[in-house]
Amino acid sequence: MHKSKLAGFIIDCRTDDLHGASAFWSGALGMERRGLDGSEGENYVRLLDAQHGLHVEVQKVGHDSRLHLDIETDDVEAEVRRLEGLGARRVQQIRSWWVMEAPTGQRFCVVRAQSPDFERLATRWD
Repeated sequence: MHKSKLAGFIIDCRTDDLHGASAFWSGALGMERRGLDGSEGENYVRLLDAQHGLHVEVQKVGHDSRLHLDIETDDVEAEVRRLEGLGARRVQQIRSWWVMEAPTGQRFCVVRAQSPDFERLATRWD
């Protein structure tokens, strides 16, 4: 048994100007920007979503710009296997999470649970 839920969205930006990209998305979505600490701050800027409680980040990437979602879980391997059973495939493991691809081609990540409301809102899978 494990749990999972939608964590939020990552806005992948192929850019050398993360500050400018995050300023655009902050203004477009009406969300305050918050820099991340340490080396993560070089590639990520968090956008604070007070309306929906989603985790939203602007990420500097080397691939084409796109939007992807994150699914958070208390058991990454179990969630990856569940999604493979639905037709997804593993693309790449990065640290503790997996980049996956849906049968229709969209990329998404399976990450460890981090949201404070995870236990209350997550779906239980047997």
